[in-house]
Formats: sequence, structure tokens, C-alpha cells
Amino acid sequence: MKITVANPIYDSVFKFMMEDERIARTVLSALLKKEVLTVEMRRHEHPNVTRDNLSMFRIDFAAKVRESDGSERLILIELQKTWLNTETLRFRRYLAAQYNAEENMLKEEEQRCYAMPMVAVYLLGHRVGDIEEPVVYVNHKAFDYDGREVANCDTDPFINSLTHDSIIVQIPLLHGKINNRLDKVLSVFDQTLVADKNQHVINLDGKLYEDDPDMMHLLHRLGLATMNADLRQEMNDEDEYFSAIEDRDTLLMEAKAKLSDLDAQLSDVNSQLSDANAQLSDANAQLSDVNSQLSDANAQIRSMAQAMYHNGVSLEVIAQSMNCRIDDLKALLGLS
Repeated sequence: MKITVANPIYDSVFKFMMEDERIARTVLSALLKKEVLTVEMRRHEHPNVTRDNLSMFRIDFAAKVRESDGSERLILIELQKTWLNTETLRFRRYLAAQYNAEENMLKEEEQRCYAMPMVAVYLLGHRVGDIEEPVVYVNHKAFDYDGREVANCDTDPFINSLTHDSIIVQIPLLHGKINNRLDKVLSVFDQTLVADKNQHVINLDGKLYEDDPDMMHLLHRLGLATMNADLRQEMNDEDEYFSAIEDRDTLLMEAKAKLSDLDAQLSDVNSQLSDANAQLSDANAQLSDVNSQLSDANAQIRSMAQAMYHNGVSLEVIAQSMNCRIDDLKALLGLS
């Protein structure tokens, strides 16, 4: 049984999906690998499709989770999703803002205030380097000087105020394999299942979900999104927005390629100019040698003429023997 649902890679559809509290608990429980008891959506950011700069879609959740020992605690979940490669500095700035937000502080006795423990979740529409795993968990741990793990640090409010765990999902590496609960939840993002002629929708095998009420509820919500005219228009707007970005990036790539060709040509010209300078330097060296030899020859001629003159040979005879004019001979001998 094929089920056609809206593609949650689109920010508008993703927001519509995650606004449902039951779905938010389903998705976050699978990502955290913990039972999310309650979840509250906080502020979110949606890209303005009229802007000429890329904005990531973000949602903040305050969630109460049950730990493996049965205890419950309140955590902050920063979920950030982007289609395209994004500078990590943009993620860091957003996290820094959340660390500083008053609403994310927990007050304890004696008016002490700690930041709420945070988990950062990144749903990326692109790959991260050469990492082949579709989902990567980055967990902070504490160690002593000898490298031994320090117990109970994960529950200390001071440490949890300064560090956070991260979950990175590489959507391009989701390829339809369902081996666990998280695979099943993330399968709705699998872009290999996009309809051939309409990237706004994904075709799923309903048999994989019919025994899972939470997933069927999620699919029903995404099915409703396909019939929502406003959402369809927002998806079209996102297509136009990212198409404009891709066109711009294509022009930039072409310009960079042309610039690279010009740089290569300039390098060739510089190389040829360097060769010409080397040849000119050789020619100058040879000319210097010739001038030196000519200077030596002139000195020898002058010495011979002076010797003949001092021995009483007339200027006429000397000029005739040297095949030069008398005036030139006088100049050579320094005679006025």
C-alpha cells in the first residue's frame, strides 16, 4: 500500500509536522533514544523567501525526558534544519544566543541559576565531510588527568550549563533501510522516495508503519499537508528561493572557473616573462663580457701605440699601421 505524503525537507511542511505535540514527542524520542514525556515548542525561525541570504529553519523545544535510571529531567532541544551547506559559525552564534537567554535558565536554592541542559540536533540536507553514517551522536564526557572517566558529571548542573550533546542527521545518506526506531521515523525524510514528477511529495510503503500508531499519526499529518493550499504555495516559494540561490551559486562557480583559467593563463605569461628575463640576463652577461674584451683590446692597442710613439715612430706611420685617422690616434694617445 503506497502512501503519498508531503516532503518534510521543506521548512513549511516540517514546521507544520512538528507543531503537533504528539509528533514532536515521537521524533524527539527517536532522536534522543529516550522517552520524551512532555514537550513544548518555543520560538522558531522560518526563512523569508524574499531575502537574498540563506536562513536556517530552527525550532526550540523544552522537553521533559525520562532517563535510563527512571529519573526525569528538563532539557532544551535546539533543532536546526538546512537544505544547503551552511557555515558552522551560524550554528555557533545561534547556540550562543540560547546559552545566554534568560528563559533557558533554571533557578535553584540560594538564588543560584544554571542553564538548562541542551541537546543540539542538526538535520542537514548535505553531507558532512567523509562521514558515512547517516546519524552521528556527539556526547560530552568528563575525564581526570589520567584519562579515566569521572562519574556523575553528566548530572551536574554546572557542567551541563557549559557543555552540550549534539545529534547530526545527514539526510542524503537516508536510503530506505529501516533497522531501528530512528530509521523508521527518519524514513519520511528519505529523498530517494520523492515522487518522480513532484519533489513536494514522498511515496512511502504503508505496510512498514501500519503497526505503529505514532507513525501513522505522523503520516496522517503529512498527508493533510498535501491538501493544504497555503503549504503548497510555501513549498513553491521555497523552490523559487533555493533555485535562485542555486543559480547564483552556479554563476559564482562559473566565475571562479573563469578566474581560475585567467590565473592559469597569467601564470603561463609570468613563466614566459621569467624565461625572457632570464634570456635577457644572459644576453646582458654576454654583452658585459664583450665590453670587457673590447676594453682589454683598446688597452692593448693604446699600449702598442704609446710604445711606438715613444720609440720615435711618426704619428703618420703609426696611424697607417693601425688603419686609423691621425686625429683618432692623437685622442687615443692623449695628444692635443
